[in-house]
Amino acid sequence: MTKDDDKINAADREFRAMLGKATGGIAPQDYGTAFWDWWLNLARSPTKLAELQQNALKQAMDLWRFNAEAAKGKPLAPSDSGDRRFSAPAWQQYPFNVYAQAFQNGMALLAQSTRAVPGVEPRNAQLVEFAARQVAETLSPTNNPLTNPEVLQQTVAERGQNLARGYKNFLDDLERTMRGGEAPGTEDFRVGEKVAITEGQVVFRNDLIELIQYSPTTPDVQAEPLLIVPAWIMKYYILDLSPKNSLVAWLVDQGHTVFMMSWKNPTAADRELGMDDYLKKGVYAALDAVTAIVPQREIHAVGYCIGGTLLSIAAAALARKGDKRIRDITIFAGQTDFSEPGELSLFISPAQIEMLEALMHKEGVLDSAKMGGAFAMLRAHDLLWQPAVQSYLKGEREGMIDLMAWNADGTRMPYKMHTEYLVGLYLRNDLAEGRFKVEGEIIQLADIQVPMFIVGTETDHVAPWKSVYKLDKLTESPEFTCLLTSGGHNAGIISGPVHPKRRHRVRTRRTGESSLSADEWFETTAPLPGSWWPTWAEWLKTHSSAERVAPPEMGAPAAGYPPLGDAPGEYVLQR
Repeated sequence: MTKDDDKINAADREFRAMLGKATGGIAPQDYGTAFWDWWLNLARSPTKLAELQQNALKQAMDLWRFNAEAAKGKPLAPSDSGDRRFSAPAWQQYPFNVYAQAFQNGMALLAQSTRAVPGVEPRNAQLVEFAARQVAETLSPTNNPLTNPEVLQQTVAERGQNLARGYKNFLDDLERTMRGGEAPGTEDFRVGEKVAITEGQVVFRNDLIELIQYSPTTPDVQAEPLLIVPAWIMKYYILDLSPKNSLVAWLVDQGHTVFMMSWKNPTAADRELGMDDYLKKGVYAALDAVTAIVPQREIHAVGYCIGGTLLSIAAAALARKGDKRIRDITIFAGQTDFSEPGELSLFISPAQIEMLEALMHKEGVLDSAKMGGAFAMLRAHDLLWQPAVQSYLKGEREGMIDLMAWNADGTRMPYKMHTEYLVGLYLRNDLAEGRFKVEGEIIQLADIQVPMFIVGTETDHVAPWKSVYKLDKLTESPEFTCLLTSGGHNAGIISGPVHPKRRHRVRTRRTGESSLSADEWFETTAPLPGSWWPTWAEWLKTHSSAERVAPPEMGAPAAGYPPLGDAPGEYVLQR
């Protein structure tokens, strides 16, 4: 490559970085290509055009009819999509019920317009529908104070004080955004004071992780320690929220010796940290420390989200070397086969990754706000518009809870690691297809031959449970247990030990038994009431030694692992 080529590439990268800043990290060429694919194929499909014209005419006639009947008191029918934004009694009043019906008809017509257009690539159809939905959501009558009866009633009752409070809330949020401050309400959930308060000691620290060993609360403990690998794109304390929601505290109370990895929040100086670094300085280093502190014992290894993906990679690489320290593996909502990554696929393409690479190459890291914005767009009504109406039009701050406060405490991602992850796993699916390399050597998930416990969540849009379930056919686990719980990616996992609104399904496949498809598994596995935590606890118990032992000492100073300070440590406090 010549110097002129280098200059051209640098100029292209600089342009993509500038464009990415303007678009919030979204690659506009993806949407341009998708739109033309949809438009050109729709234009040459007279059957589809005629169908849409008929549907539009029918919906117009239905709306006209409903308008006449609604004036006489006909109620608004519930939305087929499960949309509850118009469920309040005020929306049954005329003409607001007509506004709501018109919006629902429009959203249905939008979906019909973008789906099943002959010749359109499926992903392009999804992108067009997604973009159109973002625009349509702005037109919802709930977002306009003049067409939202709930806001109008409150404004009259309070003589406009709600709007005054809303304006104050808006200025407060604007100021916080400009100075990079915390989200309102998060100050009530200080790390180490209200959340992440399970007692323990940092027993190891390097330039990538801290390792926390939690203090025992029982006179004796299970013989085998438990190591948790959280996702590097989140703060670990999602698993140690307030005491009633803390999985860590609950595990300790069950008699487990729990170790938790806490990832450093990377800066531009960490731009060259890659997958091998996260394995060697992260998972492997943590395993070494746990083995030194609790010697001659195998380890229950647990991974959450992409921490579960990283743990799977580490387990396969270690198994290839004959390392048998991992006794069994539990993965919470973590994918290893990315052929069907769910709604996140909207943000993963060669053009999109080039855009992110350009941004990260310039800044060294990807800021959490860009990723958080993408997640919010997937649930625009729930995560953007509804909170805005509540805060700015009704003047009411939604009560902050520990999980929401954690979600606002984002982390950055280093350039090299995130690029390797997106390209190697999401874009090429190298891990599932047997091409993924660790330290230059190809690894195989089939080398994993220990019992596994996999947890999926029913409404997960980050790691869809059917995608999580694909691991069943990738490993040689002699005992593969899959559990599916109600809830989403985070709330489904953090369900507490008792949850009357939760349900779960669980089934174990052993060596010699045939694998079921995801649909077959779901249809033939009966739901059980309550939280899944006790079910997993029983599984851990049956996979532990029968005898219980005295709790180990905190750290192992003689082996080079002295206690360095109280939990939650230093890295989790980095912003």
